[in-house]
Amino acid sequence: MKSLLTTILCLSVCCLFSQNSDSAHFYFNKGLEGKDARLFAIAGKNFDKAIQLNQNYTEAYIENGKVNLEMRKIDAAMGNFVKAYQLKPDDNEIARELSTLYFNNRQFQKAIDFSQKCGSSPGVERVMGMSYYNLEDYGKAVIFLQKAIGKNDKDAESYYTLGRTYLELENEKNAIPQFQKAIALESSRNVWMYELGLIYYNQEDYADALKYFNMAGAAGYNKMNDFYENAGFAQLYTGDIQNGIKTLDVIMQRKPNNKELLTNIAQAMYDTKHYDEAINYYEKLLTLNPKDAQALFMAGMTFQKKGDKQKGQKICDKAIEMDPSLASHRQKQELPM
Repeated sequence: MKSLLTTILCLSVCCLFSQNSDSAHFYFNKGLEGKDARLFAIAGKNFDKAIQLNQNYTEAYIENGKVNLEMRKIDAAMGNFVKAYQLKPDDNEIARELSTLYFNNRQFQKAIDFSQKCGSSPGVERVMGMSYYNLEDYGKAVIFLQKAIGKNDKDAESYYTLGRTYLELENEKNAIPQFQKAIALESSRNVWMYELGLIYYNQEDYADALKYFNMAGAAGYNKMNDFYENAGFAQLYTGDIQNGIKTLDVIMQRKPNNKELLTNIAQAMYDTKHYDEAINYYEKLLTLNPKDAQALFMAGMTFQKKGDKQKGQKICDKAIEMDPSLASHRQKQELPM
């Protein structure tokens, strides 16, 4: 009797499993139909039913993950792909989906771990390079971003990230062409243009800095105070004094009597040998603070550069009386700034 009962139970289980399997397959196909018709909510419900009937249905988890991504249900998608990976850990497609999900969720080490399980799947080097960049491992970031660009030379984001990586490695020479390529591929990225302008500005290449500042402005960059200040000084140092002052006046109206800005403008005028304008700004500083020994000293130096050495020396002497430490600058014939 026991043997017969066992046989009957086994047959019943097998029959039930077969029925569940057939039903799971039915709902899986219905899910695919919904997915193809872009009816993602309906497709998701059918994949859920397929999984309820067969909890080891790997393909249903994968497809369910994909439709959840389409519906921006990231946590649900993650859960589906994690379950699929547990069932089929050697599947490159599942590993690639998880690497992308972890990257987008800023879980960069996990993104790298799963990327290493993807084999030669498309986009692996890109995810790894950008993940290493975000983890501040710039040496490895360079290696994988270069590989990513080698496989897809139309990837503007990878060029940009490689450029940022070179900046972190203090290699501005190699950073510049990466920014240029990124901008050429995506001409609307005004922030990239402005950043490239700053790189040129820091290298004292004011003509190219101004070129990219103007490009960023024309592309809709939000012109805050730093934009007007950098663009204005770039104009001054390229010799466009009239427009440079006009641009910097925007800041002066927003930050009236800002001593640091006045000092920097005066210095720029001095550096570009526009001595009358420099004296004008040093006088403004002295109006704000008659005891500003450094501004007075610089006014004296400017008069000397202008050719009025006697007057300039007297002014410098007066500044030194106010601040004796300035004497060493006069002896060395150097500026105190």
